[in-house]
Amino acid sequence: MHITLPFAITALMVILVILAVIGYISIRPRMLRWGTTPTEASHAMAGDELISNTILVSTRAISIDVGPEKVWPWLAQMGQGRGGFYSYDWLENLAGMNIHNSDQIIPELQNIKPGDLIPFWRGAGVNVVFAEPLHLLVLAGTINKPKGDAAGSDEVGGTWVFALEEITTEVTRMIVRSRVAKFQPVWLSAFLMFLLEPMHFIMERKMLLCIKEQAEKE
Repeated sequence: MHITLPFAITALMVILVILAVIGYISIRPRMLRWGTTPTEASHAMAGDELISNTILVSTRAISIDVGPEKVWPWLAQMGQGRGGFYSYDWLENLAGMNIHNSDQIIPELQNIKPGDLIPFWRGAGVNVVFAEPLHLLVLAGTINKPKGDAAGSDEVGGTWVFALEEITTEVTRMIVRSRVAKFQPVWLSAFLMFLLEPMHFIMERKMLLCIKEQAEKE
């Protein structure tokens, strides 16, 4: 049987896509639970109750060799136009986000409280739901719904929670949980999460490592 070059190329591309999907599925659990213990990955956290039907749940953690008082200030000043997000700002800026990561504590940005906006891009971002200095920061973003929707004008579309656990006076365990709500159509939300999950992992892992590095330098 004669096989044309276009058919061979198409078949090869299909095989490569299948292999990529299989490979991603195999490493996905480790990406979603990077750095955590089984207990940390499975236990309930503040903010879980804000979203009941999720398309994505990730829990990541890192140990930082300083007390929570050295870690919290970096969380309190997060945001675009603030302290940044301590990740690959050059990559964020390719998307026009204008993120600039600070390498120092900014005193005037430390008074974070419920209702404050943590901006991501052009005034959009997440709001502070709960802030307990040295211990817990709960952030949530909303999805605007059409006017007249019986379910209300907006709902929580995602949460981002940072918990600091003092292991000893010189060791802090930082646990970060992200939850994203399903949206319609479900197939589209699943497809987008398949695309966004790897990027979210890359950026958040860098964030944890950078906060650890900065806090331990203080």
